[in-house]
Amino acid sequence: MEFPIISAIQRLQVYETKARYYIIGSNATETAFRVLKVDRQEPKELVIHDDKHVYNKVDVRKLLEMIASGNTKVTSKQKQIDNSLLKCVAAYGIVGFVRFLEGYYMVLITKRSAAAVIGGHVIYKIEDTVMLYIPTIPSDKYLHPDEPKYVKMFQSVDLSSDFYFSYSYDLTHTLQYNMAQAVDPKFGPPTQADKDEQNVYGVKVKPETLYVWNHFLTQPFKADPNSDWVLPIIHGFIAQANLYIYGKSVYITLLARRSNKFAGPRFMKRGANSQGAVANEVETEQIVQDMSVTQLHHGRVSSYVQMRGSIPLYWSQDISKMVPKPAITIDKRDPYFHTAGLHFNRCLYRYGSPVILLNLVKRREKRRHESLLADEYKDCKTYLNQFLPPDRQMIYIGFDMAHYTKKQSNDVFDRLAGISRFCVKQTGFFLHLPQMREGFWSQEEYEGVKGFKTSTGCKQTGAVRTNCVDCIDRTNTAQFAVGKCALAYQLCALGVLPVPDLDFDTDCVTMLEELYEDQGNTIALQYGGSNLVHRIEGYRKIAPWKAHSVDIFNTLSRYYSNAFSDMEKQQAMNVFLGVFLPRENEPCIWDLPTDFYLHNPDVQGSTLNRKRYTMWCDQPIFDHLPLPYDEACKTRNCLVQVMSKDDEAVNMFFENYKPYRLTELKAFNKDMEKCIRHYKPRIYRTPTPSPFERRVSMDGRDSRQRDFCLVSWLAAFSRRRSNLQFQSLSQELSRTISVKDSTASTSSSTSEDATSSSASSIEGDIVTTSSDDEGNEYFQRRPRELNEDTEENLYDLDLSRFEEDEFTQELYKRYVDIGAADQSKLSEANVPHLFSSPKIDPLGEYTSDIYSVEEPTVSHTSLDVYFRYVECGMAGASDPAPANRDIYRNYIKQLYM
Repeated sequence: MEFPIISAIQRLQVYETKARYYIIGSNATETAFRVLKVDRQEPKELVIHDDKHVYNKVDVRKLLEMIASGNTKVTSKQKQIDNSLLKCVAAYGIVGFVRFLEGYYMVLITKRSAAAVIGGHVIYKIEDTVMLYIPTIPSDKYLHPDEPKYVKMFQSVDLSSDFYFSYSYDLTHTLQYNMAQAVDPKFGPPTQADKDEQNVYGVKVKPETLYVWNHFLTQPFKADPNSDWVLPIIHGFIAQANLYIYGKSVYITLLARRSNKFAGPRFMKRGANSQGAVANEVETEQIVQDMSVTQLHHGRVSSYVQMRGSIPLYWSQDISKMVPKPAITIDKRDPYFHTAGLHFNRCLYRYGSPVILLNLVKRREKRRHESLLADEYKDCKTYLNQFLPPDRQMIYIGFDMAHYTKKQSNDVFDRLAGISRFCVKQTGFFLHLPQMREGFWSQEEYEGVKGFKTSTGCKQTGAVRTNCVDCIDRTNTAQFAVGKCALAYQLCALGVLPVPDLDFDTDCVTMLEELYEDQGNTIALQYGGSNLVHRIEGYRKIAPWKAHSVDIFNTLSRYYSNAFSDMEKQQAMNVFLGVFLPRENEPCIWDLPTDFYLHNPDVQGSTLNRKRYTMWCDQPIFDHLPLPYDEACKTRNCLVQVMSKDDEAVNMFFENYKPYRLTELKAFNKDMEKCIRHYKPRIYRTPTPSPFERRVSMDGRDSRQRDFCLVSWLAAFSRRRSNLQFQSLSQELSRTISVKDSTASTSSSTSEDATSSSASSIEGDIVTTSSDDEGNEYFQRRPRELNEDTEENLYDLDLSRFEEDEFTQELYKRYVDIGAADQSKLSEANVPHLFSSPKIDPLGEYTSDIYSVEEPTVSHTSLDVYFRYVECGMAGASDPAPANRDIYRNYIKQLYM
């Protein structure tokens, strides 16, 4: 059995002397301590010493006392002045070390908060950091004038915003990789002696540097990459929701990792660099776990991985002109697509095949803008695919999402639902079931689902790579559609759903939609400078009336950020990630006209190291397809140790539940931000609060269903009442709602024009023909009519149980008539029941009027206490009693005598 090795350093205490910094690191239970010494005498060099010795609490206390006594000064008057060993900060981890033009700085994590739990592994979000200058500064020390500017630029990268870490879980790899076998099979299973001694394999995985944002800051530890002092940190988004299903908790975790290669704001970074890294590359992983069993290897868990990234070509947009949409320029045309080949080679290495290219850029434009990239992207796919076998080729899907959504009768999610089902079936999804029954994959629900089947589930082979121009708004909506389809298959495989199908307007999909909305807003703020402009509800055509003004505000905010602050963000990222290294007597980063040569080091007067034009994919990766070659290399990139099962380094029970701590009333599992109870109504029509039932939202989320229910209520009351004015109002409102429904139909084939537009909206390696074709089932959704007789509305108020209650009916009729009738024409003659109040019995009995206040009765004891209190305030405290004097005298004797 394999278990991840938990970091032995989770708490830090930093002590300083004039000569050194002493960093005391301890494990979570504070039973084992390590010491890291940082020299402060070197002005511009970093000297770190790790003695590798493990101390207990008594030994480390003696060590600190010895350091303090060795640094104590004694004057001629024999007076000790202990001003050497000082405790300066308490922290939870070391981010790294950085140097600009003077000495080194040390960055520490001082505050953290739990963001998610994956199989008992706690994921933390950085809340606050501190930056300490290491060298001792003499009073007459000359500092470089540019040093403060670099420090301010480095600190502008806010580490307390969307940076995450974990002591036991590798956030830089996918769940499928982390659960893959790390022990080389040639060593065989554990021996009988190991089983008798209850030994297990402890595994420490080498992190993927592509997603480690403090990789440059941890270079001083590069000699020992498995050091416990190294804490990999990722940048992106992590959120978790609790899908509470009839007493069973199912956690849905959305994890987004941003790449640290070719990173930068929106217009600063476009396309790809010479090494195949693309702009705004984000890997999104959707993890679903049945929390009945906490540990991953013993529990039921599933994940699905997709990614987004800019089109891997040499293209850019000129931002010198103040225009909202700068013209797109293809800077370099490579007939052999060398850069794109490097990028897709890494995709095959990490995900396997097939790689599905979901391209959402515009194809129908009056003036060619985005279509330039679409044509070049298709040529790139065609050229690279000719060197791959047919079953390993990349799949291209082009969908002009912006053009398709312009027609009011078109439903974008009908198209995206078909595309998503096709993609999920092509790639499969990761699934781990400890006890899988025979014939599981032969069921009708999983017909056509590919992937690499195993004895305990399935492995995902390939991934969906989604892009638009910015990879923000349209991309996030498409990823939500793919995630929704994948979630249906995941829940069905875990035994939660009978069929892999999820409807909109259910609590589960509403929760998932908010997760993807939060992810989209976070990525948009990081890359674009504002929240999402086009949200998911906008593409569903159910956005509220104020959504348009919010979109205008976000557009202006994004334009301002791109025009005035993106250059500073790019410079700060270049310094933080080590792309630019400040040096004396060389130009500063703000003096450089461009950072092109910083991100493209291969083109600085040297010849590019090109691969063969006919073999852009590495041979080991090619031979291992469709499985990702990254997992095959795991046995060579891991540190494996034989450890006792009760060792704290592999004890996940201690890591998750922390029994050594005092009980806290506020726990993460109880106060999760997104829980299914936050989406449920307070009033149910039926006692079945399933998160998979379609709801009629009373808060305006689905305005068409809300208006339908409103018309139904008004029509019901109009039949009961003979008020002509009320009937005319109801009919007028019904006509208004019917017009709205006719223009916002949920069916994508309401007319021949819509059908033809739907058929031509998607291009690529999937075919859509007539509606009678069996293959077109991906692009049609079952029509659902809102009918109270055929479908149940859990959120609808059932007024039938109040029909026999005349008192309640009279109150409700008055309420409806007041809101519906013209207030200026109200009179006692035409609506007399509005002015005749029904008899209302009081709920409580009072001796007098309920609005009067009676003086309470105060006892004599209370009056005496109050009088003594007032007298003490006016005249001062009274003399204590003799008994109290004796107690105080004894206390002083014991304390000082």
